Amino acid sequence: MKTTAVVLEQPEHLLLSQLALSDPGDQDVVVDIEWSGISTGTEKLLWSGRMPNFPGMGYPLVPGYESVGRVVEAGVHAGLDIGDRVFVPGANCFGDVRGLFGGAAARVVVPGKRVVPVNESLGENAILLALAATAYHAVSGGGKREHPVAPDLIVGHGVLGRLLARLNVAAGCTDTVVWERDAQRAQGAEGYTVLHPDEDPRRNYRAIYDVSGDASILDALIGRLAPGGEIVLAGFYSERVSFSFAPAFMREAQIRAAAEWQRPDLLAVKALIEGGVLSLDGLITHREEAAHADAAYRTAFGDVACLKMILDWRHSA
Repeated sequence: MKTTAVVLEQPEHLLLSQLALSDPGDQDVVVDIEWSGISTGTEKLLWSGRMPNFPGMGYPLVPGYESVGRVVEAGVHAGLDIGDRVFVPGANCFGDVRGLFGGAAARVVVPGKRVVPVNESLGENAILLALAATAYHAVSGGGKREHPVAPDLIVGHGVLGRLLARLNVAAGCTDTVVWERDAQRAQGAEGYTVLHPDEDPRRNYRAIYDVSGDASILDALIGRLAPGGEIVLAGFYSERVSFSFAPAFMREAQIRAAAEWQRPDLLAVKALIEGGVLSLDGLITHREEAAHADAAYRTAFGDVACLKMILDWRHSA
């Protein structure tokens, strides 16, 4: 089998290519992708060439870890049926082309245990499951925190910041503040307050969750903490993160880096979404046919009005 896929050959050089797919095994499914999301965090770093080196990194690569599609073939031990709509958090099935993260393709081969069936009613919004699971994991620590502290300040009103705020609202938190410097991005709050940082005099936040990706922001955030407060680095940072020791010492500040979501986070947040507790509405702002992937990626990374861009693969061979 072959597929059409987005291939990032080198930084800022992207094209659609025909790639051979790995042969599926008994535990694999073949999924025809309907929609895939473009990440303005990790994928933007891959696009710009600023992604820190880690195992699996290198070009050429197929990006994407926010995909939704239909099972068209299922191995006897895959645990899924033909016709199931599933969320696909990436794939590694393209031979010599790296699958990092491998979801931006018309068709993928992936282990059945890796994908997650989703409710038909979610439609394209199901691509947001990865970001919702990221938000959930940041707060819960993957279930490892006995007494997780919800953010009372969130820095950044992109999709991840909005999902963190919506999780707060769903949990009954009534005093959540989100910082956003861009007036256009500041719109769209639902049950929480969005402020420019300069408009916020408060300096006793218990838990500040940063999703800005700004590696230089720690000193400013430490100055807003209550004694013993926590800062959670929930974004992705390409530069070295550092801070002045004395202010942190005086506040006995805690600093935690939130890791990647795990499958239990995905299942937990899926239940919240399908149960109507957490809404994904209004977060996808831009859509483009997969044939126009290059323009779509440039818009996703360069247009401040674009919260989330998705590629539509339904008409791709």
